[in-house]
Amino acid sequence: MSSSTSSTPVRRRRVFYIPGYDPFPPRRYRELYRSEGQAQARLSGYDLALTPKRTEGPFGWHVSARIDGQDVETDIEVLPWSDIVRNSMQTSIAATYVQLVRTAWIYMSCGALWRLMRLRKGPVIAALYPVAILLAQAGLALAAAGCVAWGAGALGAVLALPTGLRGLAQVLSSGGAAVAVLLAFKARDNRFFAYYLMHDYAYSAALRGQNPPELEARIAEFTATVRRALADNDADEVLVVGHSSGAHIGVSVLADLLREGLAEPRPELSFLSLGQVVPMVSFLPRADRLRRDLQEMSEQAEVAWYDVTAPGDGCAFALCDPVAVSGVARPAQRWPVVFSAAFTQSLSPARWQALKRRYFRLHFQYLCAFDAPRDYDYFQITAGPLSLRSRYRMRDHSRSRLTRAVNRYTSVAPR
Repeated sequence: MSSSTSSTPVRRRRVFYIPGYDPFPPRRYRELYRSEGQAQARLSGYDLALTPKRTEGPFGWHVSARIDGQDVETDIEVLPWSDIVRNSMQTSIAATYVQLVRTAWIYMSCGALWRLMRLRKGPVIAALYPVAILLAQAGLALAAAGCVAWGAGALGAVLALPTGLRGLAQVLSSGGAAVAVLLAFKARDNRFFAYYLMHDYAYSAALRGQNPPELEARIAEFTATVRRALADNDADEVLVVGHSSGAHIGVSVLADLLREGLAEPRPELSFLSLGQVVPMVSFLPRADRLRRDLQEMSEQAEVAWYDVTAPGDGCAFALCDPVAVSGVARPAQRWPVVFSAAFTQSLSPARWQALKRRYFRLHFQYLCAFDAPRDYDYFQITAGPLSLRSRYRMRDHSRSRLTRAVNRYTSVAPR
């Protein structure tokens, strides 16, 4: 079955989900799919049931659905890189502040920060947020140290301690107070997300946009996994979903796959990118590999690529064509089709009011139920009877799509 010509309804599907920069184990995505899928099924009037996985992958689940009167069997597999994320987060407080300075310098010195602000201010504010919070925490730690030092000095004077001993007490007590404040903030980072976000941006910027060796190796593993699913030829569609940072990983996985060549016959191959933050990497000077992958993925015909974001998601580059804004679009560009999940129209007014200031939760809304979904329903896409290409064959770009090339760095890796 050729991916470019098939219009056969999907009866069996393989889905490969690539998470963003997330240290948590893949089972959280199964539970999210289970709870939100059941909620969407109730709201939209179809049947959706999860059972244990039937494939050999490291982690996944099986979905049996009846949608629009048709039965569909789907195997969903998470392509994990959470171990890489956890390793990158194993740094001391001092090392995190070094990361802060280095990452800020990289984005400012190469001009990427100013150019990113010309696209969407939301994700840039999200990038600056950990810098502001960590500096504020450092300021509070210094203030606590100053108060404790003053108190220790006053107590030393009352006790008539020698000047040298009094000074030592001030240094030790103030240093301990500063460390205690910083440790307390880090222990509560599940409320502030400052360390988490700092590690996220630092990881992307560490090599100025070039993939670290361990991530490059993982991309090769992901590519081999998807290739095996295509070779098995037991599904009607193989769908790759990349969320957040997983979107640009998915671009590279599929670009490598196409570069190696696709055998025929094979299932239809599709790509769905959600809440992408591609410019945070593609605007860096050494992101040649990603820019080449974006350019090649935008011009090929084998893989249908749809990019879904929403202006309500302040952590994504909403409706920014990742190829065009990165400065690598050419006249032959045909992908991705960029459109909005329309949070404000697809969520009830009450739910929107409850969620609109929960910025990190909204970044995951693409994987969740909507009260009144328009033409975006994650569960129909991943478990319904239409392939991604067939579902959106007539879908055009959202009118608010941004295509202006503002990237200073447009070089691509050698072909």
